[in-house]
Parts: sequence; structure tokens; C-alpha cells
Amino acid sequence: MMGFLPLKKLPLGGIDRRAIAQNIAEQGPAVAAEDLRADVARTNKQHAALGANECVLILGGSQGLGRAMAVQLLFGERANVFCVHYDSERLQIGAQHVKAIRALAATEHLQASFMNADATDPKVVESVITALRAGYETVHLWNGIAAGAPKRFAEHGPIQVLDLDVAYDPVRQIADMAQVRGIGLVDVDVASQQDIDKTHRLMGTSTELWTDALAAAGLLTRGRSVVAFADYDFEPDNPVYGMGPLASAKKLQRKSMIAIREKHGARTVRVCYPAMNTTAIGAIPGGLLTFAGTWKKLAEHKEQADIHTLAARSMVMWHPQFSMSELRLDTAYQLALAAFSREAAALTPDNWRERLFA
Repeated sequence: MMGFLPLKKLPLGGIDRRAIAQNIAEQGPAVAAEDLRADVARTNKQHAALGANECVLILGGSQGLGRAMAVQLLFGERANVFCVHYDSERLQIGAQHVKAIRALAATEHLQASFMNADATDPKVVESVITALRAGYETVHLWNGIAAGAPKRFAEHGPIQVLDLDVAYDPVRQIADMAQVRGIGLVDVDVASQQDIDKTHRLMGTSTELWTDALAAAGLLTRGRSVVAFADYDFEPDNPVYGMGPLASAKKLQRKSMIAIREKHGARTVRVCYPAMNTTAIGAIPGGLLTFAGTWKKLAEHKEQADIHTLAARSMVMWHPQFSMSELRLDTAYQLALAAFSREAAALTPDNWRERLFA
């Protein structure tokens, strides 16, 4: 990392909050509708095999994987969904995606329910379960909450890591990889106990909060209900993801799968995804560099898969005959990550653009 200058990582690439609100208000509805039309046009039925008396409850991910899962389940599998995620209606496009999905689902007589609320609030859990009991006999749970602190534990101390400076799509709020402005060293702070506790609550123990309540309500059907979560199989020596509350939260969630399976008889699945260009990964120091580097490696072997392709490949876990406790959709990515990690040390201020984007 010799020769790289400090880089201040600004939220959403530095877009002003007032501009964000204006963009969402003026362009959000049209962009959300346009994106949904494009996504539905390429959505085909896969292997979910979900019945009319079943519902998939999706937590988190209103702009990323959770949205892709909802689109595939609704318009590909013709399944029932109930989504719970927490967005600012003024500053995030998630609410516009919800409106577009709900409107199209209504025209096709599909059951699509949404709640904009904190999925770890017991009152929210109670309210959602009351609604689910009124309409379904069996509920499946997909936990895609990604709202942790991208910081390090105190014993590791602060650090600087290499990352890209990228302009963001002003409405979709993901990095525009065609507008990479530079590269530099960004600061990674030490997590406070409050950071750790919040990350663990959102990304570590939230699954059990829901499964205990679903089981008590008779909605978690032994041998049938699937409980799954979006996992990222990080490198233990990753200076950010592997050495802070993001890692410990994922470990807590992996451990909870064993407890849920033993306690409630649910079919639990750890679904491992590659790094994707989402709002969440853009907030992790080094995340966009990892995405760019691995995406290039995957492209060299024609193995890229976007978020909607990955959602479609995930559908197999809902099939009654699926028996694995792990679904790996990151096999090619892990090879690409290892290759990029070996070469990352050779990046310089003079060659980085050619090596990452040529």
C-alpha cells in the first residue's frame, strides 16, 4: 500500500442529504417501476415449490438481496411474501421499491405484504405474527439484515485499508462502477460496546427472536419450515469484516442455526453469497475494492452472477426435498477472492486502474 494517499470515505459517495431527498421524491417512483419491469422480464420459475398456505417472511435488504428474493418469490414462484425492513422514506429508495412491487403484485393477484419497521422490536414481531396467523399455516424465514458496524475490535486497534472512491447512482444508491474517481487509504475505527451490541442484535440474534415467536404461534412447521440467512464467508484475516462485530455477528447467527434446528425442527440453511454491489457493501471500508477486484476475476472466466441471478439460484432451498444445511453460491467467488488477494499487494497508484478495470 506504499504510495497511496488517505481517502475519506463519504456515505453514498458524498451525495448531499438534501439532494438525496430531492432525487428520491422526483425520480424514485419512476426508477423503482423501471427496475421492477426489467427484473420481472428476466424472472423465471425455479424450484421453490411453495404452497398457497405458506409464506416467506423476509427480514432486511429492501434495496439489495432481500428485494431480489421478494421479486423472484412473487413473480417467479408465485409465492406469498411478507417483508420487514427499516428505511427512511425520504432518504432511501426502498420505500419506492415497495410501492412498485406491491402495485404490480396486486394486478397479478399475488400476496405481497410489507412493513417499514425495526425487525428486532418485539412489538413489531408480535404485530407481524398476528397478521401471518390470519392468513397462513406455515411460515419460512429469510434473514437478510445487513446493518452492522464496519469497525474493528479494540484489541486489533484502528487501521487504514485500501478502497475505491466511487460516485453513487443518485437514486438507486449503489456505487456506479463506471465512475471510479480514485483510490486511497480509508480509516477504520474501533467499535464501541454500543456498536458491538447493536450489530449483534441486528445481525446475530435476530433470527432466534423470530423463530421462537413463530414456533410459539404454531407457524414454524417441523420438517417443513425453512429458516435461512444470508452469510458472507469472510477471510479470518480480513482487517475489517474478519476482525470486528460483523464477524462475531455472523458467528452468532451460524450458531443460532443449530439451536433453531434442534429446538424447533426447522430446516436451517446458511446461504453463502459473494460480495455484491449493494448499498451495504459500499459502507464497508475495502468493500468496493473487493467487489471490483473479484468481479474482474469472475469476468475473466465468465462466472459473474448478479444479485437477481443469485436470488434465483437460492430458490432451491425452499423445495421440500432440499436437505443441505449450507447452500454455497460463492464457490467461484471464493477462488476469485483468493486470486485477487494474492495480487492486491501489487496495486500501486500508477497501475490500479489498469489492473482492476482494463
